[in-house]
Formats: sequence, C-alpha cells, structure tokens
Amino acid sequence: MNSAFLLLPDFLLILLGFILMRYTHLKRDLWDGVEKLTYFVLFPALLFHAINQTRFDWGGTSNMLLVAFLTFGSGIFLSFLSHWYAKDRLSWASGFQTAFRFNSYIAFAAAGRLAGEEGVALMALTTGCMVPVANAVAVYALARHSEQHLFKELIKNPLLVATCLGLISNIFEWRLPDYIALGVSRLGSASIALGLMTVGAGLMWLQNKRDGVLIAYWTSVKLLAMPAIALGLGLFFGLPSAQLNNVVLFAAMPTATSAFVLANRMGGDGTIVAIAISVMTVLAAVTIPIWLTVLQSV
Repeated sequence: MNSAFLLLPDFLLILLGFILMRYTHLKRDLWDGVEKLTYFVLFPALLFHAINQTRFDWGGTSNMLLVAFLTFGSGIFLSFLSHWYAKDRLSWASGFQTAFRFNSYIAFAAAGRLAGEEGVALMALTTGCMVPVANAVAVYALARHSEQHLFKELIKNPLLVATCLGLISNIFEWRLPDYIALGVSRLGSASIALGLMTVGAGLMWLQNKRDGVLIAYWTSVKLLAMPAIALGLGLFFGLPSAQLNNVVLFAAMPTATSAFVLANRMGGDGTIVAIAISVMTVLAAVTIPIWLTVLQSV
C-alpha cells in the first residue's frame, strides 16, 4: 500500500471519533468513560500481552533502544529551550511535555499496519521503555503546581505497571495459559480502535493565536526534528530495516492525549495542551506518510 494511504484507516477512525463527539448524542461523558476504560484496562492489556508473548533478542535490540533514548532525550532538550521564550511559566510547564511525549494508540496501529506482529512487538518494547521516562519528565515539570509526589504518580500509571509486568514475565519466561492469553489479547485488540476514536473525540479547534509560537515550536520538534534525529542516528548505528522503521515511526508520533489529563490533574494549563494535541494530531496525518516515504527510499 502507498505510504500516503497506509495510515488512512487509522486517521479515519480519529475523524469518526471527532464526528461522533460533535454531531451525535454521544457526548463528552461517554467518551470520558471510554477513554478511562482504554487507558486503565484495554491498552495496558495490549502492552502486557505484546511484551509477554514476544521473544526479544535483547542484545539485538540494544542499539535500537539506545537510538530511541537519544532521540527522546534530544526532544526533551529541544523542548526545554522554549523555556527562554515562554512568558507564562504555568503554560510552558504544561505544554513542555507535548514536544516529546507520544500517542501510543496511533503508534501501535501504525506499527501493526506497517510490520504486523513484529512491528507491534518492537513498538511495545520501545514505548514500554520510554513510558516511565516520559511520565517522570512530564510530572517533574508540573510538580510544583501539584500536591502529588513524583513517585506516587509513576506507580499509579497503568501503562508503566503493565510494561514492567510484561518485561519481568518475559525475562523469566512466564507465559500465560492459552485461554487467559486469548482473553488478554482480545482486550488489547479493542484498545486500538477505541483509543483512536477517543483521540478524535478530544480534538478541539484552534480558536485564537494564544501561545501560537510555542505550539508551533513544540509541533516542529515533535513531528520534524525528532524523526529526523531518529533517522540520522539509526543510519549511523546501522539498525536493521525493521528497527529503523520502528524508531523513526515512534519519533514521528503526535503527542499523547494523556498529556491533557496530566496537565489538568496537576493544576496546569489544559487549554494550551489540548490545542497542541489537536494541531499535532491533524498535522501528523501529513507528516507520518512523508517519513514512511523517506524510509522506503533509504
């Protein structure tokens, strides 16, 4: 399938969520419940199952994870540079996270469509290692606006818990019985479609130019700079094709919708985060196919 249309089914699901939210009786309360179900149950099941069931070549993926960490660190550094421009420190602390966090729902959908089970497994390993780092940095930036403690925030994160359990069970080769594994697999499968639709339901239009320069900068870092860094580092380390595709795809993802939840929960500026999420998600429909085309030519 042409790169321009590879992710079209997934972005159509995002569009469907947007339409259902705004033009039907399925309003915010319903989508809040769906989002919580996906975030706390369905998506952790997908993470755990993908990591638990896959036999990783840990030595063979070390360079891939190194590239992912270096790319992720570069995104954090570039995002931090916007600190010097920001006038409202609360808005900056809230939106800072959008330049390096990643939408796992789109990432898994894209990885599966691009490389099947192998792609999902590699993406599970990559995102699993990055989830605790992403949450720690994001929570730290907002910590002064909250009574919550960093450690408590991290241990309550269902994605982090599922990732850790999956990695531990994989290392010790603890496999679920087939009848349980099948149930967990079906829960995980449901997370992709529902997750993408909740992304669409959460989109909001850009209604003013408030903090527009910051949002444009964070968007450029997330959708352009980070994938370029991942591609350059991946070629430098000589990553195999599947791993190179994985790290570039991971880096090219729009920011996580959970960034909005975190900003609101910790007393931050949820509006600027919601607008950044919307802008990045819409633009990613254009930039991701471009990066996939670039990968095909490498």
